[in-house]
Amino acid sequence: MQRARILGTGSFAPERVITNAQLSQWIDTSDEWIVERTGIRERRWVEAGSGVGSSDLGTEAARRALADAQIDGSKIDLIIFATLSPDHDFPGNGPILQQKLGLRAPTLDVRQQCTGFLYGVSIADAYIRAGLARHVLVVAAEVQSTGLDLSDRGRDMTVLFADGAGAAVIGPADDEQHLILSTQLYTDGEHHDDLWCEFPSSKAGPRLTAEVMAEGRHYPRMNGKVVFKHAAQRIHDAVAAELAKHGARAEELALFVPHQANLRILERVRDSLGLSPEQVMVNLDRYGNTTAASIPLALDEARRMGRVRSGDLVCLAAFGAGFAWGASLLRW
Repeated sequence: MQRARILGTGSFAPERVITNAQLSQWIDTSDEWIVERTGIRERRWVEAGSGVGSSDLGTEAARRALADAQIDGSKIDLIIFATLSPDHDFPGNGPILQQKLGLRAPTLDVRQQCTGFLYGVSIADAYIRAGLARHVLVVAAEVQSTGLDLSDRGRDMTVLFADGAGAAVIGPADDEQHLILSTQLYTDGEHHDDLWCEFPSSKAGPRLTAEVMAEGRHYPRMNGKVVFKHAAQRIHDAVAAELAKHGARAEELALFVPHQANLRILERVRDSLGLSPEQVMVNLDRYGNTTAASIPLALDEARRMGRVRSGDLVCLAAFGAGFAWGASLLRW
């Protein structure tokens, strides 16, 4: 059986920086309030009215990942695009990115929100193990700023979310020292409406009305207390299960790269696993929550900082809407 590994990574974020102070000019909030509750100090948003979509950010991240992997795009056998904010309802972003890169590989779109990149890695790993592909391009990108409620009603969500992209090229592993060990994924649909965007909805006709928009039901909503409780526990459990599966201990991790959702959640997970601050990659304070893009964006930055070296044991983990969560253990 052919095993798989990550051959290269890339990331990209818009140049426009939105600070907490800027947000406080639009909604009733403050830098102190946001930092205390989330750990976020600034985030990146696309320029308003620029026409830049998540496929554009993903295309740039993909180009950088291909360059890092030193792989020509013609060698890509499958493209997987993870996003909750596609350019259009349909088609997905996969075909759009394929066209922008000038590739011919088949595409698959993943709508798994915060865990989208982990699902993409798991699918790529499975395709390579099964001999159905040799090189897979996994891209995760979001443009969420154009779908946020810039009023006091949407404050709790608006301060969190941001735009960005990350990508990875996954290909064959040459030995047992550099490979994707495994990925475990979980879902609990009982809480699907504790973190969701209700409209537009195919259950309604028309799918979006003036009344729905007036009520703000086309903006994302979250039951913060429920999400926090489940996120902290589920991420801990997923990471612990991955480590136990491979007989590894938390102190052996060179780097833990969690979904960048909320600093308090990350600190809770870090402490419950017994990790040191040096073992955990955090860039939430500068990028905010970029949903599916947060793990590959953070992983690529960690690599460029020299925090990931050949042979290192690395763990990726995420929790988000669905509820869906999971963890992936890699030998870099």
